Amino acid sequence: MLRGERRWAGTWGAMIHIGTSGWSYADWVGPFYAPGTSPGRYLNEYARRLGSVEIDSTFYRIPTEHMVEGWARATPPGFLFAPKFPRAISHEKRLQGCEAERDLFLSRMERLGDKLGPLVLQFDYTFRYAEHHLLEAFLMALPAGRRYAVEVRHRGWLRDEFYALLERRRAALVLHDLHYMPVLDRATTDFVFIRLLGKRSLVPDDFSHVRIDRAQGLDAWAEKIRAFADGGLEVFVFANNRYQGHAPATCRDLARHLGIALAAPAGPLGLFDAPPAK
Repeated sequence: MLRGERRWAGTWGAMIHIGTSGWSYADWVGPFYAPGTSPGRYLNEYARRLGSVEIDSTFYRIPTEHMVEGWARATPPGFLFAPKFPRAISHEKRLQGCEAERDLFLSRMERLGDKLGPLVLQFDYTFRYAEHHLLEAFLMALPAGRRYAVEVRHRGWLRDEFYALLERRRAALVLHDLHYMPVLDRATTDFVFIRLLGKRSLVPDDFSHVRIDRAQGLDAWAEKIRAFADGGLEVFVFANNRYQGHAPATCRDLARHLGIALAAPAGPLGLFDAPPAK
């Protein structure tokens, strides 16, 4: 069962959250959203099927208070958002002189209340370990009481000193499947954050159906998730459309690999009725 608190029905006590990266995709109307669903209703419909989502749009701009409050109103109790820090902080200012953007972003996200999940700090390939002092200063200046996850995309970061920094700050190392990075299973705090990204060149800009069979990869991820759950860790998993071609189907397939029964919404549209791969 994955509604509300979403706990394993078996011996595992950790909470598991499965969702997608974003929800505003017109290609999902029909295979995931009911035919005729307007963009303004996407999040409402999404929240009937999944209990968490990574907010990709906050990477590009800081939303207004009205927008954030609307997200909170559109979702039921127990729903969780995982917002990305704006690229103005991580990519443009490289963590320097960004206090105004940081504080504004965090204050806006606080309007989600108890629906605010981990906040994700994503870096690109050019952010190297030589800049670790900037990351340490930024992480240590973040307010306590919230969960943070850090994604790096250069192998130079994969060292004990970096893991120790995350452990000190109680931040999660983002685990992902980038083709040029090793697939890790390292937990640095009491929760795990997984992003199923895929490869952009393999999936064109049509996210209406599954294009790639990822059964083997999902089985491997399911094994890791079981191990984390056995260790009592909370797990967040978010799928990008580029992973298989249709992110809601990835959520469905991962749940099947894990043996989780997802509750379908009432009405004619069954849960994750995505067309098969073409």
